[in-house]
Amino acid sequence: MELDLKINEFEGPLDLLLHLIKESKMNIFDIKIEEITDQYLKYIESQEKMNLEIDSEYLVLASELIEIKSKLLLPNEKVEDEAEEDPREELINRLLEYEAYKEITKTLKEKEEFAQA
Repeated sequence: MELDLKINEFEGPLDLLLHLIKESKMNIFDIKIEEITDQYLKYIESQEKMNLEIDSEYLVLASELIEIKSKLLLPNEKVEDEAEEDPREELINRLLEYEAYKEITKTLKEKEEFAQA
């Protein structure tokens, strides 16, 4: 049997990030990275103030958000042959994949509960 740990109400950093995006009523394909990064960092800071340990994966995602934010702030040097890449693209894909897994897990859990009834 697998032990499922939840830090507060979130199962991991992507769960927290997805919650913040939904709470801010943002489109997942058009994440306002500055706003989400600030909210994410405030959450981590609040956890630290309550003397709660922050799992390293939350800090890794925080650093990724800061990196994406800095890339968006830097002037973009366009190369004629290269297509312009959105620094948020990989994060968006990870969030969409996580959201799909979360929905599948929910459906499977409901079917399991129905089968046991």
